Amino acid sequence: MYGLPNAPNKKSKAMKRIGNLYEQIISVENLRLADEKARRGKTRSYGVRVHDRNREANIQALHEALLTKTFRTSPYEVFTIYEPKERVIYRLPYYPDRIVHHAIMNVLEPIWVKTFTYNTYSCVKGRGIEGCARHVDKMIRKYRGKPMYCLKIDIKKYYPSIKHHVLKRIVRRKIKDKDLLWLLDEIIDSADGVPIGNYLSQYLANLFLAYFMHKVNEVWKIDCEEYADDFAFYSESKETLRRFFHEFVKPYIEQELELKVKDNWQIFPIAVNRYDRHGRGLDYVGYKFYRKQKLIRKSIKQNFCRATAKLNKRQPPLDTKVYKQAVAPWLGWAKHSNSKHLLRTIIKQEHHASIL
Repeated sequence: MYGLPNAPNKKSKAMKRIGNLYEQIISVENLRLADEKARRGKTRSYGVRVHDRNREANIQALHEALLTKTFRTSPYEVFTIYEPKERVIYRLPYYPDRIVHHAIMNVLEPIWVKTFTYNTYSCVKGRGIEGCARHVDKMIRKYRGKPMYCLKIDIKKYYPSIKHHVLKRIVRRKIKDKDLLWLLDEIIDSADGVPIGNYLSQYLANLFLAYFMHKVNEVWKIDCEEYADDFAFYSESKETLRRFFHEFVKPYIEQELELKVKDNWQIFPIAVNRYDRHGRGLDYVGYKFYRKQKLIRKSIKQNFCRATAKLNKRQPPLDTKVYKQAVAPWLGWAKHSNSKHLLRTIIKQEHHASIL
């Protein structure tokens, strides 16, 4: 199926189904722990303050609602953001919904993360953008002295396009606890697709692609990274990547997962540096990767330059500590790329010693 090459018929450990989880999730102790985790950095928010007026009574009431299966997902607050790109965001109340999502993930996170492949990076503790960027660096080192082609694909409107019947089927490949499946189905069916903004959604989105990634790694054995719905695949052969895309990637994503691969997919040689006209840079996770150079993505660089230009004009001038805090969101990008000249150019000279 899907042009898969011959492979040993081994039953993956990831296929083992797990039960008896619901009691752990709905226990009062776990709900209290979930409340503590969900409120981190949000103790002054309106939802937390309202919940705290009757905190223990609310936890007991939530436990009872989950025990009797009368819990229902609350109405969403829906709004649109436009940076870095236009997205529809769904926000749930702190109580009971965000507490329930954290309670679920207190138990399911270690189970689901073990199902994710090592090269899945989005929303996985200890991985993230920098972990993904380090893996791209590793791939570039691996292909040193060899041709290096990249197949880059993106899934069209990934989160809103996830079909519930497909997601539920994938969830059931790992979970067999009927009570927990009832709760997960209730949350899944509370909005179209997988709503961006839910704590649970980021894990469901990774899980949805997990078995696709297992086939990439274990059957096709293609070097790659996955960050949310963005993929980069590597090979010495352009033809290998072309065959891989047409025989497996596109059919699996569009038939098995019922999603749509964007038409802008491309296969290209990775250039030596930005001056090399025999290839191009890989624009991925905020960086532009070349074989001997790593730059900040153009849009991030522009925002960094605008921010420092405003800070440099402030009167009275900012002290170094405040200045450093203000540019901190961009410093990580700069310090993990070839950006020394950029930093020397845009950072105010009196802060060079502390920042560079």
